[in-house]
Amino acid sequence: MCGMSQPHNNGSPASGRRRPDASMSLLTDVMDHSLDEGYAEAAARREAQGTTGLPRTLRAKLGLAAGLVLAAMVVTLGAAQTQASAPVLAKERQELIDRVERADARADDLERSVDALRGDVAARQRAALRQHGGDQGHLAALLSGATEVRGPGLKLVVDDAGDAASGGGGPRENSGFSDTGRLRDRDMQRIVNGLWQAGAEAVSINGQRLTALSAIRAAGDAILVDNRPLVPPYEVLAVGDKGRLGTEFQDSADGQYLHVLQENYGIRSTLSAEDEVRLPAASSLNVRTATAVEPKKGAS
Repeated sequence: MCGMSQPHNNGSPASGRRRPDASMSLLTDVMDHSLDEGYAEAAARREAQGTTGLPRTLRAKLGLAAGLVLAAMVVTLGAAQTQASAPVLAKERQELIDRVERADARADDLERSVDALRGDVAARQRAALRQHGGDQGHLAALLSGATEVRGPGLKLVVDDAGDAASGGGGPRENSGFSDTGRLRDRDMQRIVNGLWQAGAEAVSINGQRLTALSAIRAAGDAILVDNRPLVPPYEVLAVGDKGRLGTEFQDSADGQYLHVLQENYGIRSTLSAEDEVRLPAASSLNVRTATAVEPKKGAS
């Protein structure tokens, strides 16, 4: 019948017909429950225990990466700071070099001034000796060590024993040293005195001119001449008659003393006559004068 409406079928179970989206129920269930129940329970336990977040391995890698980034930043900043301070350090270094060079120049000037003053003093001393010494002025200058000396003479080279031999008795029995193969100050004193006694007019040791006021002493194992240390081998130069001087020295008691040191303690020495030896003037010269005292009246 045209005027009557047909019943509407909405697909409900009551109608006895299947819904069109009934076949989508599995997909709908997957969308609504995307996480498996086991995973959901594990996530809930981690959340309850406070262990949620990134995995431990990933956290370690991130920490290492952060440390590397920080180290790179420190190195970069250090390089930048070094580059910025390099000109300042270079300037300070150059200033220090300039100060050292100026100090060296001043020291050189002072040394030259001292040498000039020494030469002037020596010239004045020689002039005074000539003036007051009369005909004996040259001899006085020679004996006082105020002038350089050249002439024939002897060269005596004395050195310690090669193996520093030790022993007792003889001239060193009371030396107080175990190493008797070493030349001592009193040995050098006897050698020099023997040369003076043999007729030497001037004597030097390793370039140090000896005078009547010179002292040969010891400081430990070192031999000092006028407080200046000498280093072996010791070269002793003496001006005089080269033929007679050598013979007189070797025959003297002091020459025999040196021979005993050679034979018993291994002290080494060589003596040679020279056509010309050169002795410098004394580096420090103290001139002393004496005046006669007039006798008092009535004195016998």
